[in-house]
Amino acid sequence: MSSVTFPYPTGNSFPLFLAPMAGVSEQPFRLLCRRFGADVVVSEFLSSEGLRRRNERTLAMAAFAAEERPIGIQIFGADPAGMAEAAALVTEHCAPEFVDLNFGCPVKKVVKRSGGSGCLKDLDLVERIVRAVARATALPVTVKIRSGWDETSRDPVGIARRCEDAGARALTLHARSRTQMFAGSANWDEITAVVEAVGIPVIGNGDVTTPEDVLRMRGQTGCAGVMIARGSFGNPWIFRQARALLDGLAKPPDPAPEERFATALEHARLTLAVEGESPRAAREFRKHLGWYTRGLPGSAELRAKLHQVRALAEVERVFAEYLAHLEAGVAAA
Repeated sequence: MSSVTFPYPTGNSFPLFLAPMAGVSEQPFRLLCRRFGADVVVSEFLSSEGLRRRNERTLAMAAFAAEERPIGIQIFGADPAGMAEAAALVTEHCAPEFVDLNFGCPVKKVVKRSGGSGCLKDLDLVERIVRAVARATALPVTVKIRSGWDETSRDPVGIARRCEDAGARALTLHARSRTQMFAGSANWDEITAVVEAVGIPVIGNGDVTTPEDVLRMRGQTGCAGVMIARGSFGNPWIFRQARALLDGLAKPPDPAPEERFATALEHARLTLAVEGESPRAAREFRKHLGWYTRGLPGSAELRAKLHQVRALAEVERVFAEYLAHLEAGVAAA
């Protein structure tokens, strides 16, 4: 097990991170995940150009509440000077615990500007960006990478060493190449290799969908922490359950429908408080409702109803009707 320590407070010797995910790790979900046991959260990935130009939407996405700390603000871009300027702005106006650099996003609209994992095609550029940002902020600079751009250039150890040499204070590895996107399997042996090759904390990421996966990744790789991404969708309880297993305790049971719905409604209320009630906000939130209801009896029909809602009151009504029918069915049985 790695004995390195993080350059910012984490609350636990083996911290659990909520991954930076566009349209998911927004402030309301970050708050929920912190309440359910996430030790560290990271913002959605923010455009360095949007920050530099004081884009209203981008600046709003950088905002966070005190209860979210410790938090990192993640930025992306392909211009070292621009990334440095954005990091300095985030440091001055937001004061998070750390600034994270996105070299892992595989999304086409980010990559086509050479941002995210597109930077991995030019490791000299990656190094220049890390050095420029490290000079521009007094905050710890961390990075999130993939194992390489494609299978022919796959070299997570080489990438990690260059990031460390350039000033990165911690590193998250999603052990897939960019060309894999989210297909196939994450190669956890590569996380092990990076842990053994560098002296900074290495956070494991990729194919962590259950609390048991967290325990298995720690044991298999020796990583200093685990970052949970898609496994948290509609499932903030994964942090509470994983922490219990890490502490050698029995795993708390999966939430009953009542708890699922209560948490989904709390998530909706937090979203309304941040964004206000609007047709756009309702549309955007439907994906969360779909995730919260996965695996429930009659979930397909329930999701179909929820995908039609336009206001919080409608969500409450649909949930109440479902619980009433579920209770009636149990009573009849």
